[in-house]
Amino acid sequence: MKTLLLALAFICVSQGAIAKCNAKFLNPITEVCWDCIFPISVGGLSLFNSRPDTSNQAFPLCLCWTGLLPRVGLSIGLWEPARLVDVANEAGCFVNIGFDMDFGLFAAGTSTATAANGGETGSSWQAHYYYYPLISWLGTVVDGLCLETTAFDIAYISEIDPLWNDVELNNLLNPEAILFANPIAQSACAAECVRASSGNLSMDALFWCNGCQGGVYPIAGEVNSSYGGIMASQSVATRITARMHRLLLARKTANNPTTCAPRSAPIIPKSQYRQQVTRPRATTSGRYAGAPIGSSTQFVDRLREYPFDGESFGWLIWRKRNCCAL
Repeated sequence: MKTLLLALAFICVSQGAIAKCNAKFLNPITEVCWDCIFPISVGGLSLFNSRPDTSNQAFPLCLCWTGLLPRVGLSIGLWEPARLVDVANEAGCFVNIGFDMDFGLFAAGTSTATAANGGETGSSWQAHYYYYPLISWLGTVVDGLCLETTAFDIAYISEIDPLWNDVELNNLLNPEAILFANPIAQSACAAECVRASSGNLSMDALFWCNGCQGGVYPIAGEVNSSYGGIMASQSVATRITARMHRLLLARKTANNPTTCAPRSAPIIPKSQYRQQVTRPRATTSGRYAGAPIGSSTQFVDRLREYPFDGESFGWLIWRKRNCCAL
């Protein structure tokens, strides 16, 4: 009888330790930082310039070729909610779209936190990347000027990627990571940390850096120095965005002078992105609601991670876009 009771107690404890998928569909009205769309620019003129912005073409007109004839358009720049990223602590948890899937044998392991001497040293995560053309869905005025024709879609699922949880195999996609695995290269990231946390955009020249979160490489789900779920998930959200650029599934959309179509960019142009926390609890206002890549997470992580029901994270990726509205 004692053996049976001990076995039942062990099963109950084991089931209680299993992570809960806190997935919930993102509300596009109440859980999006709509003031993060600013500034909006027409040529060199910016409207509501309260957040950092990339450079814009000074001349308000642009030219695009449609067939044999050129067409004159208006040079417009805006920040758009364009992509979603799940950073989950268990396989199959689609945090931003509200469902939990059992991948079975196809799941490349579960996500865990590692600890030593009573302190957390690192963590491992699963990630999903979505196309999320929210402005096109809502049919806003900007939509009629700069329409993104991409439909909502899941572009990447880490559970079925054998490279995601293997840092060494990831070098097949990012062989340059070996060049930046040294203290000198990593110390340069401190400059981006200060810059991104003080009201400026990220530094594209330091493409191997993720500011206050350390380095972008390796582009995998393992975070070596984890100081909390918000910080660790921000690192993974940046890495998966960089991975999409390397796979040519993401493009450079912030261009000066204005181009008629996005350009390929196998190295992430960090300055064209801002990141907003959506799960477990969304940040919808304030200076750091849509913060640049590499900025300190201490301004947004308060009360956003809690046991059992708040251990997987969602991020909304804001992207700067310059377009020639015809």
